[in-house]
Amino acid sequence: QLATCTAGTGVTLFEELGFSYVGPVDGHDTGQLLAVLRAAKARSTGPVLLHALTVKGKGYAPAETSADKYHGVSKFDVVSGTQKKSKGNAPSYTSVFGKSLTQEAAEDPAIVGITAAMPSGTGINILQDRFPERVFDVGIAEQHGVTFAAGLAAGGLKPFCAIYSTFLQRGYDQIVHDVALQRMPVRFAIDRAGLVGADGATHAGAFDIGYLSNLPGMVVMAAGDEAELMHMVATAAAYDDGPIAFRYPRGEGAGVDLPERGAPLEIGKGRIVREGEHVALLSFGGHLGETLEAAELLQARGISATVADARFAKPLDREMIQQLARHHGALVTVETGATGGFGAQVLHMLAETGMLDHGLRIRTMTLPDRFIDQASPAQMYEEAGLTARHIVATVTEALGAVDIVLAAGA
Repeated sequence: QLATCTAGTGVTLFEELGFSYVGPVDGHDTGQLLAVLRAAKARSTGPVLLHALTVKGKGYAPAETSADKYHGVSKFDVVSGTQKKSKGNAPSYTSVFGKSLTQEAAEDPAIVGITAAMPSGTGINILQDRFPERVFDVGIAEQHGVTFAAGLAAGGLKPFCAIYSTFLQRGYDQIVHDVALQRMPVRFAIDRAGLVGADGATHAGAFDIGYLSNLPGMVVMAAGDEAELMHMVATAAAYDDGPIAFRYPRGEGAGVDLPERGAPLEIGKGRIVREGEHVALLSFGGHLGETLEAAELLQARGISATVADARFAKPLDREMIQQLARHHGALVTVETGATGGFGAQVLHMLAETGMLDHGLRIRTMTLPDRFIDQASPAQMYEEAGLTARHIVATVTEALGAVDIVLAAGA
């Protein structure tokens, strides 16, 4: 339709822009395509736009009739098209988000959902199934989605803008100028936080902690487990003082008991998950389980660890972090994000308050300063040096316990 619209001169829009326009042609007819391409090559004197019409999944009925056209498929039976997805013991973070948002929306008619061509990937489809008129799919246009959310917020609605971490990067200018600068209460639900496995570096959510935490007035949360995610959805729904974001990983949750409904958290307040005395492990987000496992490994080596779930990268729970720093031999932060994120916020706060002036032993564990190739999430975190045994190694180094050897696979 765009190709054939005219600019009042009898030619196509593309020809007005200086292109030779050819089409539309059947993109599935190889013979026709080759003939057109050869003709364009032989006769063109400038740029040529070939308009080919195709259907995703063409010729394979299960793909043609699938809502997502078999985008991001697991192993499947070729004859029936049935995907062989493993059954986990815990619900996925994505489904927990979708169900929690739908639950909140049932109680609050101002809540709406926005997705950029990923309704099922983000869990927004769950809200869409129940309240189709309250979900907006803007297509692959994250910049528009963010500004659209700002406009809805300005009009009194409560938009949940659900976009993968790496996709949200595309709309960063709009987050800064249309949301943060205007203090619009847009809720950013950020799926695929951390390393994601099959999609590799292009989908690894490494940078959102840093690129959101440096914005004035932005609240940044990360869920340590699926119950915490429910509480963060409720927190975002109740928060109306400006923009707020919460991140969560791909895949199944930790298997914790889920409340009937999430409850709003106090802004900027973390929680102590496990009490210890020698070292404090401060986790932000989806590696809480890995941090607790590290605490068990340390206990077996005679090192008692406190484990805290920060919940917030901005605003920080300053009181809790300062108490951890004062009463432990070392403080180690753990996050599934790049340098310049949560650990940097903690270091800045401790430096600002003078707590680094007297030899505080602190280490920040982040993703390494490089892109990590595609592998399983477990393999990627091993490559990143961000597993329970790596946390143990960091703790023993920080405490100076050089006689404790980190055994591979411990």
